[in-house]
Amino acid sequence: MGVDWRRREGAALPAEESLSELETLARSAGADVIDRQMQTRERADSAYLIGPGKVDEIAALVLGYEIDVVIFDHELSPTQLRNLEKKFEVRVVDRTQLILDIFASRARTREGQLQVELAQLQYALPRLAGKGTSLSGQGGGIGTRGPGETKLETDRRRIRARLAQLERSIEAVRGTRGTQRRQRQSVPLQTVALVGYTNAGKSTLFNRLTGAGVVADARMFATLDPTVRMVTLPSKKKILLSDTVGFIRNLPTTLVKAFRATLEEVTEAALLVHVVDGAGEDADGAMAHVEFVLNEIGANETARLVVWNKSDAPGYGMIPEGAVGVSAAAGIGLDALLTRLDAALPGQALVQMRLRIAASDGAAMHRVHEEARILSKRAVDEYYELEVEMTDTAAKGLAQYRHLRCDTV
Repeated sequence: MGVDWRRREGAALPAEESLSELETLARSAGADVIDRQMQTRERADSAYLIGPGKVDEIAALVLGYEIDVVIFDHELSPTQLRNLEKKFEVRVVDRTQLILDIFASRARTREGQLQVELAQLQYALPRLAGKGTSLSGQGGGIGTRGPGETKLETDRRRIRARLAQLERSIEAVRGTRGTQRRQRQSVPLQTVALVGYTNAGKSTLFNRLTGAGVVADARMFATLDPTVRMVTLPSKKKILLSDTVGFIRNLPTTLVKAFRATLEEVTEAALLVHVVDGAGEDADGAMAHVEFVLNEIGANETARLVVWNKSDAPGYGMIPEGAVGVSAAAGIGLDALLTRLDAALPGQALVQMRLRIAASDGAAMHRVHEEARILSKRAVDEYYELEVEMTDTAAKGLAQYRHLRCDTV
């Protein structure tokens, strides 16, 4: 059920598009969508959000189609939620609760599970009053996954105690993640974070570039927990590539706050690779929304590289100037992307130089193969003379082998 506000803000997603996105979210949560309804209104009804006549119409649909759950494309107040459930006599879920439900089913790591539970309890606390028997046991289906009876009790004091405990646990996990990040930063490797609208193909691209087994499918929020892997670029420069949770319009504030550890992977990155579904109906709108969120979390100054994904799909749009066109699923354009990554990373300029290394010096030759791209190589007496390209940092480590007669920069 969606509402088209006559005085919609200019930046808001059009009501029909938002409802289509809600349907995709519902299917991702495992629902069979029986019907879609839209009502145009000047303002929200305090009792039901929608008009009483529309409420009666939906109640008849619920009865006629034996519908189990009604999902609203707007956040419902506690009063509206109670009134609608009383009218429909089935579970009513709003957009926020649906997203929380999907997150609850996707979280795999301890950190992700803690963050989801925190967000669910923060959402549920003001909605406990008047829920009656609906919280009396662990349920099944959309809107019931997550904490369950033991944590969603009507005793607000115990809920708040659990919230405090969760926040302490998340702070501990956050400290561990910060230590891991500092350890990574102590090694001269730059971090590149994949960002983008949910279902743009970030995880598929991540798997292609790293060989990782991150879940990648058509469901929204298929990837929730951040994953970091090492990638070697054509110049032999090594980077850390991070896959992050996808963005979405109207993402609940509680989730943005709860998943700050995930977002820190974005704000700490040297480069953001913005993956866009180039075959999507609203690619430009999704791209603009991601940029808005990036600015909100303090990543507005971080260097960007735009990747226009799904180049082999019908409806693929024109690639914006400066972007890289790829198909992560088919493996098209990945070499060009890696080359662009090399050039786009700030700092660590690439230099060319000639080296002269004794053929017996296996350690030095191994280092060259690991840290440099070999442009030419020839044997001269008991030495190898090589022309290589590498970062200026790697060049300093191999300076003792420089063949000064033939250096180029």
